[in-house]
Amino acid sequence: MEVLWDQEGWLTPGDVHEITDPEHPLAYTTVMTILVRLWNKGMLERRQQGRAFAYHPTATRDEWAAARMREFFASTGNRSAVLSHFVAKMDSKELSQLRRALDRRRRR
Repeated sequence: MEVLWDQEGWLTPGDVHEITDPEHPLAYTTVMTILVRLWNKGMLERRQQGRAFAYHPTATRDEWAAARMREFFASTGNRSAVLSHFVAKMDSKELSQLRRALDRRRRR
């Protein structure tokens, strides 16, 4: 996902294979398998590009992280307590960002 999020546009398995970390090489077939599995999970969309498929994330990195956070909070027994503990650990800059986000949300 990191490779796809870092690049603009659509990438084929060959593109992803070329971009992956040369210090930790992956086989081309492994890249293809991972892309297909991510597509099956709805994390990627794909379209035909020549003889191959090209892939693109269905959500941005930030949108994906927010969805994981919502899932995590929903999975806890006490969402309010978890959120309170989470906010208690934020620094002043993060709290300011949270306040601005909440203000924007209220104005909608």
